Amino acid sequence: MGGAVLPGATQPADGETLTGPGEGNGGSADQPTPVAPPKPRVTGSGAGVGAHQEIKVAARDVSVFYDGKQALHDVSLDIRDKTVTAFIGPSGCGKSTFLRCINRMNDTIPSAKVTGRIEIDGADVNARSVDPVLLRARVGMVFQKPNPFPKTIFENVAYGPRIHGLVSNKDEMEQVVHQALRRAGLWDEVSDRLHSSATGLSGGQQQRLVIARAIAVNPEVILMDEPCSALDPIATA
Repeated sequence: MGGAVLPGATQPADGETLTGPGEGNGGSADQPTPVAPPKPRVTGSGAGVGAHQEIKVAARDVSVFYDGKQALHDVSLDIRDKTVTAFIGPSGCGKSTFLRCINRMNDTIPSAKVTGRIEIDGADVNARSVDPVLLRARVGMVFQKPNPFPKTIFENVAYGPRIHGLVSNKDEMEQVVHQALRRAGLWDEVSDRLHSSATGLSGGQQQRLVIARAIAVNPEVILMDEPCSALDPIATA
């Protein structure tokens, strides 16, 4: 079980992160169970990367508390741009909790308290001047459980680009939506029913839809919290 951070992963050359407003574009977070160590192990292409690549996300002494009980203990790490970094560990070790710190999803949990510092491009994400909604447009998130809006398939994907003013006309919006659905591997299955309700999709299709919704705003970082848990091996590939 694990999560992943993909800085720069939405460039056209690539086709998960953890993140509408709740997903960098829409969503909500369930409160995780506070569990102490073991700490998650970090692995993937982000480990051992040459110093020529810039640090995209930096964490220093990050701890998280729920109702005063510590759930994450003094995590410090660097995640470089254009890499995939995976957090691997047993259930409850803090993978999702840490991911939610990067785009301030823990702000949605009244009992949560986050200490330490997290930076994106050298800027503190918890600074008072930072608008969480704009932050989540830069840092998208896909949750383990799909959470489509009770809207059409098209409107689910169009939601983020629309509220953030990323498109200027109908034709451009259609292009953005179609491209996101293709990159999420869903286009062939829904191209003839874009204006049908997203809640009528299967679990695996809903998961790919929220992935498309996340990448539609072209975030700088994608946070993925086991986003393939509802997908079969073919869809995952």
